[in-house]
Amino acid sequence: MTTTTKLATPVAATPSRRPGAGGLALRQGRLEITQFLRSRESVVFTMGFPIIMILIFASIFHGTIGGGVKFTQYFITGMIATGLMTVSFQNLGIWIPVERDRGVLKRYGGTPMPKWVWFAGKVIMVVVIGIAETALLLAFAVALFDLDLPGTAAKWLTFGWVAILGVTACTLGGIAISSLARTARSGSAVVTPVSLILQFISGVFFVFTDLPTWMQQVAALFPLKWMCQGLRAVFLPESFGAQEPGGSFELGRVALVLGLWCVIGAVLCLTTFRWTTKRDG
Repeated sequence: MTTTTKLATPVAATPSRRPGAGGLALRQGRLEITQFLRSRESVVFTMGFPIIMILIFASIFHGTIGGGVKFTQYFITGMIATGLMTVSFQNLGIWIPVERDRGVLKRYGGTPMPKWVWFAGKVIMVVVIGIAETALLLAFAVALFDLDLPGTAAKWLTFGWVAILGVTACTLGGIAISSLARTARSGSAVVTPVSLILQFISGVFFVFTDLPTWMQQVAALFPLKWMCQGLRAVFLPESFGAQEPGGSFELGRVALVLGLWCVIGAVLCLTTFRWTTKRDG
């Protein structure tokens, strides 16, 4: 009796499809977003802080701020700006030292993955969470406090470029300041006081022109003040610009200062960022 052996037909190896540069960045961004969403404390604070603050202000301040502008209409600009700063500058400044201390960045630096992909993932996370946070805040303010949204395409365009420049400057600043933290625990101690001081002197919790002149001048050195001013041009009447320190909303200067901080932040990132802790060499 003869038996025949059936030989397996070899399958030609097909080269695995490697994702392109854009695909790598999107995958890293999705990973960063997933990690952020798994941190309940970060989600609650980042998404809830602006809403809680506008609720507090709406409960304390009633009536108008002058020129028929409601207090809620004025303070929503600061809440949007500080929310964007929280998700970019504050979150990155606190979490990057944690990743560095745990050796996560060292492992990333040792992989074949281009280093820019890691940075791109952080940017994608900041943009996605920032958009979600801002949309949630605006929906909340419209539903409960009759917030007047921008009524023209030009104002929405201004909203867009102020937010983009502001988030870019704060993201780069958050990456840069993360190098000041020696350990994971010191990240919050380094970043949180800076964030709070900027919020108090930049017109987030107070009407900016009610602050002492020297405080206004100090705030003018940093991007948060200009983010708030640019957003006031979006949500407040054109006539309200006359009450600004410069006599107008100065959108050209807003763009100039925020753009300058983007350059400063990029330079600081390139010159100070570290993939390992100092004890790792």
